[in-house]
Amino acid sequence: MGGYGSGRPARRRRAEACRSLDVNRMHRDGCLQPGRRGNWIWSQDGEEVARIAYRAEQSQLVLDYRISQHGGAWEPITESIRIIRADCHFGGQRPYFLCPGVVSGRSCNCRVGKLFAGGRYFLCRHCYDVAYTSQSEARYDRMLRRANKLRVALGGAPGTANLIAFKPKGMWNRTYAQHCFEIEWCECEADREFIWKYRHLLSDDDMRIYVDK
Repeated sequence: MGGYGSGRPARRRRAEACRSLDVNRMHRDGCLQPGRRGNWIWSQDGEEVARIAYRAEQSQLVLDYRISQHGGAWEPITESIRIIRADCHFGGQRPYFLCPGVVSGRSCNCRVGKLFAGGRYFLCRHCYDVAYTSQSEARYDRMLRRANKLRVALGGAPGTANLIAFKPKGMWNRTYAQHCFEIEWCECEADREFIWKYRHLLSDDDMRIYVDK
């Protein structure tokens, strides 16, 4: 990474462990209205851990903060982030950040919903090579997480040992049937992926039983 930003780390950082700015949350809180200024605060267990000052201008957000890298002196940073708005299908507009990063001499300008504090500036996860934890999950884990999310949304408990909850009041029968089908499909796919990964521990007869059933 050269220019406006910092070098990429040797190990991929997790998005969940990085401080970030969420354009949708800032929009809901009214922080993107031109003329608005204040402090954006990060907290953990109810305690403030960091804050930065911001001010909203027409089509951009200006950040003011200080950083200290590698134990050095504190350095003041002012960063301007462009904001664009895209039309939604059902009316209204949705804001996006344009990443101000520069990679190999080329401006990033990716339209993103989040910017991460991975160095001197707030940049997109691609510039900082930040990954979400779910990206490193095995496919069977992703399938089970998807199925459990649907189980809970229907009012039931996660886990294949539990029955799928009855249709919630007010939900269309067709919608409920689609959710049930997706839960069963995801769990079936998870079983197949798990068995295939550990197929070296199974005999040929076991593989025929589990895979061909």
